[in-house]
Amino acid sequence: MTGTANAACESCRFFDDHKLNGAQAQGDEGLCRFNPPVSQPAPQSKGLWPVVASKDWCGHFTAEMSAAE
Repeated sequence: MTGTANAACESCRFFDDHKLNGAQAQGDEGLCRFNPPVSQPAPQSKGLWPVVASKDWCGHFTAEMSAAE
């Protein structure tokens, strides 16, 4: 598994830790933005993304999805 040593949410470009918009995440939590939001019953409803820990991993990790660009 070469290149997967850092295969955690914190190193994925789809991990949203809320630091860019001034919000504060609790602990090491963030949102996984890999897939579209779920549970959106009405067009005006807010989308919901899964809450993940920075050390979680999902199996979608590749070097191309790394946060460093």
